Amino acid sequence: MKNDSPCILVINGGSSSIKFALYQVDEPLQRLLYGMVDRIGLSGTNLTVHGLDGKPQSSLRFVAADHRSAANSLIDWLEKQHGFTSIMGAGHRLVHGMKHTAPELVSPELLNELHCIKPYDPEHLPREIELIETFIQRYPELPQVACFDTAFHHSMPRVAKLLPIPRRYEELGVLRYGFHGLSYSYLMEELARLGDSAATTGRVILAHLGNGASMAAVRDGLSIDSSMGFTPASGLVMSTRAGDLDPGLFSFLSRRDQMTSAQFEKMVNHESGLLGISETSSDMRELLEDEAEDVRAAEAIELFCYQVKKYIGAYAASLGGLDTLVFSGGIGENAAVIRERICADLEFLGIALDQKQNTTNKGLISKASSRVAVRVIHTDEEQMIAKMVCRVLGLGQKC
Repeated sequence: MKNDSPCILVINGGSSSIKFALYQVDEPLQRLLYGMVDRIGLSGTNLTVHGLDGKPQSSLRFVAADHRSAANSLIDWLEKQHGFTSIMGAGHRLVHGMKHTAPELVSPELLNELHCIKPYDPEHLPREIELIETFIQRYPELPQVACFDTAFHHSMPRVAKLLPIPRRYEELGVLRYGFHGLSYSYLMEELARLGDSAATTGRVILAHLGNGASMAAVRDGLSIDSSMGFTPASGLVMSTRAGDLDPGLFSFLSRRDQMTSAQFEKMVNHESGLLGISETSSDMRELLEDEAEDVRAAEAIELFCYQVKKYIGAYAASLGGLDTLVFSGGIGENAAVIRERICADLEFLGIALDQKQNTTNKGLISKASSRVAVRVIHTDEEQMIAKMVCRVLGLGQKC
C-alpha cells in the first residue's frame, strides 16, 4: 500500500544482510513496516517485510551477489509497494566513525573519508558504503544521514581510549573506540523517559547482550568506558566471537598450525564464543535447553555470565558506585535465568533482584529495597537512527 505521509527510511547493513524500517514522521515516530534482506551473496536471497502488527506482510526471493544488488532490489520493492516520493531522508548505521561525534549528512567528503578508513572495519564498512552509494545512484537528491556506532563513546576519557602499544600507532587511529553506540543512545533516552535520574546525574551500567555483546559504563549521561575496543571483536564472549584473548595465541597458532591472519580472524569472529565453547550452538536459548545434559553447553553459559559479572564489578569501580543497571539485547531482554545468574552474589554492590519481576521480564526487576535499580529495556537501534535523521534534517519537533 502506497503512503503519501512524510517518512524516514532506516538502513542497517550487516555482513550478509540488510535490516530496514520505514517510519512515518509524526509525534511520536510511527514505524510503518520493517524487514530484512538476508542470505546476500548466497543462493536464495530473501526479502521479508513485516507490517504494523508484526505479521509478515510480504516475502520475495531473488538473487543478490552483493549488497549493491540487494539494495537495488530493496529500492525496487519500495518503489512498487510503498512509493519513494514520500521518503524525506534515509539513515544508515555506520559501525565505525573514528573521530565523528554525531550523525552527519552524507557528502562526497564524508564518503571519501569512509573509504579511507575501511581497513579499520573490513567486515562492515565496505558494505555500508556500498549501500549509501547505491541510494545516491538511484536517488541523488535524497538526503542521507550517517549514524555512527562509535560516536556515543567519544566522551570516554583518554585513559580509557589508550592501547598499551607503541605510541606511533595512535597516529594511525589505533585506539579503543567502543561500539553498539546507537543502542546505548536509545537506552539512555529511554532511561530518561522512564524518569530515572541516573540517566543524567548518576552512574549507569548498560549491558547490550545479544549475538554481539558489549557493556558500557556511563556517568552523568556520558560514556566513560566500553568493553569493545579497537574492533567489535573484543570484550565479552559473544555468540561466535571470542572477545578478549591473549595476543600470544596468534603467535602460537601460526607456529603450530601455520595459521594465517585471515584464518585467525575467521576463527575468533565466526567460530568462537558460545559456539566455540559448546561446539553445538551459538544460540543461548538452545544452550539453556541443553545445559543439563551437555557440560559443554553449561560451560559456555557459565563463562558468559561470569564475564558479564566481572565487567559489572569493574565498571562499578570505575564509576565509583552504581545507581542503575540496564539489561538489553536479545539475551538481556528475554533470558531471565541469565540475568539471575549474572546478578547472583552482587548484593555487596546493592543489587537485589525481585525473582517474580525478573521471571516475567518486567521493566524493573530489582526489589524495592535494592540500592541499585535493575531494569530491562528493549533496545531499538532503527528507531534511534530515525530520530537522528529527523534531528539532522530539522524535523526535531515532529520526531
